[in-house]
Amino acid sequence: MQEEVEEKTVRLAVSTIQLSARALIAGIRLHMHHKDMKIWKHDDHIVGKQSIDELLKQNQGVSSMEIGDVGIRKFERIAKKYGVDFAIMKNKQVDPPVYTAFFKAKDMDAMEAVVNEYSLKMMKMKEKPSVIKKLQKFIEIAKKQPQKNINRAQEMTR
Repeated sequence: MQEEVEEKTVRLAVSTIQLSARALIAGIRLHMHHKDMKIWKHDDHIVGKQSIDELLKQNQGVSSMEIGDVGIRKFERIAKKYGVDFAIMKNKQVDPPVYTAFFKAKDMDAMEAVVNEYSLKMMKMKEKPSVIKKLQKFIEIAKKQPQKNINRAQEMTR
């Protein structure tokens, strides 16, 4: 009996400093809006990076794409930006290891955007020379230049 009473009771918290009819009506409207939204239900859907099992449990079909080990972080950032559910699996049987990204088929438009942006970033990355190679080039140039003999003798006078 007590549990039924507790389930049916409604708590309404309103600041009583300046309680007016408007504040009371606003509180009731807020409660009714909350009741209509049915926030009581909890959604266990995982968004973004997840395991392959969790992705397959959603029963929406899965498509895949191979990505290199160089751009995994970039891929994760882009997929997170577009809100795509994905899972990354490492194939250890191939040397060097190959990473495969699995997507939900429901997110096809977002998936295409992710693939396009990822491929553009990888193309730009291949076009740019590495910083280490640039640095080695400048070190070679510096070694070829003549060095100055610098003798700095400090004389202390008392």
